[in-house]
Amino acid sequence: MAVDPLSQVIALLKPRAVFSKVISGAGRWGVRYTQFGLPSFCALLEGSCLLSVDGAETLTLTAGDFVLLPTTPGFTMTSLEPGTPVPIDARKAAMDTSGSEIRHGTRGGRPEVRMLGGYFEFDSPDSAMLVSLLPAVLHVRGSQKLPLLTQMVREESLDRRPGRELVLTRLVEVLLVESLRTTSGEEAPPGLLRGLADKRLAAAFRHMHGDPARGWTVEQLARKSALSRSAFFDRFSRAVGMPPMEYLLSWRMALAKQLLRREELAIAEVAERVGYGSASTFSTAFSRHVGQPPGKFARMH
Repeated sequence: MAVDPLSQVIALLKPRAVFSKVISGAGRWGVRYTQFGLPSFCALLEGSCLLSVDGAETLTLTAGDFVLLPTTPGFTMTSLEPGTPVPIDARKAAMDTSGSEIRHGTRGGRPEVRMLGGYFEFDSPDSAMLVSLLPAVLHVRGSQKLPLLTQMVREESLDRRPGRELVLTRLVEVLLVESLRTTSGEEAPPGLLRGLADKRLAAAFRHMHGDPARGWTVEQLARKSALSRSAFFDRFSRAVGMPPMEYLLSWRMALAKQLLRREELAIAEVAERVGYGSASTFSTAFSRHVGQPPGKFARMH
């Protein structure tokens, strides 16, 4: 059975607790949101607006566009003819869980732009490492699925039917996978998407994710990628932003955290599953990487 590294990463992130709202605007308007830190998304339903995310180029969003911000830094959103941005505390805004529509600019009348915005959380104890492999801003244009998925998330988040949390979790997982795989990996900054977009490197990813317990070396992974050792090392490091063995260590530690959190396993068994020959060797590596011994981590979580 073929291994899908992207799906594994999304599953390990464990997205949950979705909240969404309809946002509209008319006339000249602008809002400036403070840094939020949690992942957020936006699907433009009609009209156009400008989005300026800190550290990224200004985007002109039009109907059908989808934007995902894995860590949601500060950003400014305005009409095409910008008004003076009104400061908004992102954390306080997130606490408003009413289903009412948010209106910017001219009150009353037909809105010139409407969008569906929302946020969620990652339940993974290692989300920072995994999210660091994703682009800061994902802008998808022309997708037929993403606006539909976003609307389904909206409807399910408002409805209190049985099974709501499970349905929302699955919907957000699909939303994440679809937005990530629709993004052009070759143009993405260094990270997982760019690495997976390289067919040679994708082979190495599949083997590392498919058999993390194996004692992989750079030479072995280079052969799986049909590259020389030096060419593979340089190509992987440039595409992913870290050397192959550093990525493999990070992935093994992410898996170890999941095993320690979710299952009643002996430290030696966890060590074996993530590629360590002894519990002591694993404990030393885990403590160095995580900052605490695996036994303590397991008890805390």
